[in-house]
Amino acid sequence: MLDVQRPVQFLKGVGPSRSKQLERLGIITIEDLLYHFPREYHDRSLIRPAHSFAHGEMATVKGTVIGGSETKPRRGLTITKLALQDGAATFYAVWFNQPYIKKQYTTGKKLLITGKIDRNFGLPQVHVTDHELLDGDEGLHSGRIVPIYPATENVSQRFLRSIIKFALDQIGTQVPEFLPDKILDRYNLPCLPEALYNIHFPRDMESCQRARKRFILEELFLFQLGLGLQRSYLTRQPKMHRYNQGRLTGQLLQNLPFSLTAAQQRVWQEIESDLQGPHPMNRLLQGDVGAGKTVVAALALCRAAESGLQGSLMAPTELLAEQHARSIKEFLEPLGIKVALLTGSSKRGRQQVLADIANGVIPVVVGTHALIYEQVQFKNLGLVVVDEQHRFGVRQRAALLDKGYRPDMLVMTATPIPRTLALTLYGDLDVSVIDELPPGRQDIKTYHLTLAQAGKAVGLIRQQADQGRQSYVVCPLVEESEKLDTQAAIDLFERLQKALPSCRVGLLHGRMKANEKESVMTAFRQGSLDVLVSTTVIEVGVDVPNATVMVIWDAQRFGLAQLHQLRGRVGRGSQQSYCILVANPTTKEAQERIKAMCRTQDGFVLAEEDLKLRGPGEFFGTRQSGLPNFKIADLVRDRREVAQARKEAAQLLAQDPDLRLSQHQQLLKRFISRFPNFVKYAEIS
Repeated sequence: MLDVQRPVQFLKGVGPSRSKQLERLGIITIEDLLYHFPREYHDRSLIRPAHSFAHGEMATVKGTVIGGSETKPRRGLTITKLALQDGAATFYAVWFNQPYIKKQYTTGKKLLITGKIDRNFGLPQVHVTDHELLDGDEGLHSGRIVPIYPATENVSQRFLRSIIKFALDQIGTQVPEFLPDKILDRYNLPCLPEALYNIHFPRDMESCQRARKRFILEELFLFQLGLGLQRSYLTRQPKMHRYNQGRLTGQLLQNLPFSLTAAQQRVWQEIESDLQGPHPMNRLLQGDVGAGKTVVAALALCRAAESGLQGSLMAPTELLAEQHARSIKEFLEPLGIKVALLTGSSKRGRQQVLADIANGVIPVVVGTHALIYEQVQFKNLGLVVVDEQHRFGVRQRAALLDKGYRPDMLVMTATPIPRTLALTLYGDLDVSVIDELPPGRQDIKTYHLTLAQAGKAVGLIRQQADQGRQSYVVCPLVEESEKLDTQAAIDLFERLQKALPSCRVGLLHGRMKANEKESVMTAFRQGSLDVLVSTTVIEVGVDVPNATVMVIWDAQRFGLAQLHQLRGRVGRGSQQSYCILVANPTTKEAQERIKAMCRTQDGFVLAEEDLKLRGPGEFFGTRQSGLPNFKIADLVRDRREVAQARKEAAQLLAQDPDLRLSQHQQLLKRFISRFPNFVKYAEIS
């Protein structure tokens, strides 16, 4: 029997050259090949005489070769025609630029052919898309339900079908089942050998659907198992540090110029309980734009500092790190707690800051991914806060955690995630939600203007500037190129300077030096600029209460989550604020996004809408989210199966927390091969 973990190059008909081509499809092992599922199926099982099909129909026909010809009507074009007899009449099969066909299929050969019927030339002609020689065996490429695979250059459908069929025939019924019998019985799922055969070469669509259902549940079950194993591992680790119930946190609450909302109080109590607990905290804090997550993080960092521990807050951009550092300092420094900022461009006094962190003199450090650099050493890191966590990779978060000994971790996001999806993706974390905004916040009036109506947006900016208010203007995304984004920003900046001669217009983009960015932001914060033209570097974390207008140029190029984040930069003061979406949306999806933005300001409603429109992969952006590359499951479409998988994984781990029982050894082996990153993270062996 074939070892499915062997490299695919050792499979007959593959070899080193073909294996490199298959690697582009993510196929490295024979198991990868077997799990390279069809994206669709063509039903070519209905075989009729060629004469019975209408012009333009796709047909599958069978015939015996009775002759052939070849013509070259122009340079670079060879037309090969074979005349075939199907028992009722004669028809022609036509190939373009495949001259070997005439030599390969001589008189008397029996062929099964699929293609489009052309009845413009008397006898029916089939423009061949697929064909195969009939030698007594059942057809693989025609005459059946035929799988159509995701493919790449130089890897044809015929080649994929042939090597997958060969691998399945070699394995036979010997491939070991790893899903528990109870799950197979409960959901009426086929066993693994049967499912593999029926997903690739189904007898009928019913058996194909049963196989697909099995692999969807299998994939989600393994993923939920991974989350459960992580959680089980984390909740058993003893915490080596302790927190004091000191006076500073209470003093911070008294010093606040506002009262915490009920949601903030509830979330702080959940975090406080975790900090006092015997195991490290692993909590996700969700809160819509402007919900007040930073003050909750400041309370946690204050509790760490007054307990003789150190806390760190990691943000994805320098701009956001600087904003957090400014806010955290305002909260903590009046209490005598030192706060340092550490980013990639921090130069002045850097060595002293690093020494003070290592010696414990600085208890709270805010920074970018520079915090995970080797030279950054903490004396006693007890708490790690990660903001906009989906922007960081799993390894980056783990690298920061490694700076301490099992520190508590709080991950925050202003990208609302629907609860069902949050439980799916962060099943290893406890989830807290700040689901109300601070009092006094006004709704942001959101309007859509076409590019031809953009003058109205300029008029609104001018009107607000006359009243002493400020505006953001965000440039379009250009092919995800920072250089092109920058040029777009410069062009828009120059146009607005001319259109708004009485306004002070500033420019901010990603290619500026850190001190230049800070200088522009300081000028905008202090009111020295009326208008800030910017790329999406201001997407998160910038807080200027006097800004009342957000104009987003070419808004159709942005995702819903990003549009919502950008809108959240205004409406932070007591004045009425506006968000203007300047866009000419041409696709239905873009039109729906714009409509959704004008319809609601609820980030969780928009998140649900975003999931429906784009699916989870796009919703989370990069692979850094930790979202696995599901081969067949879809977290939105398969929500019922997500719930089933979560329930089954929880029940199994309640009986066997480490998958040590003999009946679960195949399951553990399969899990390790499917999710090696989980294994590493949770020290599973």
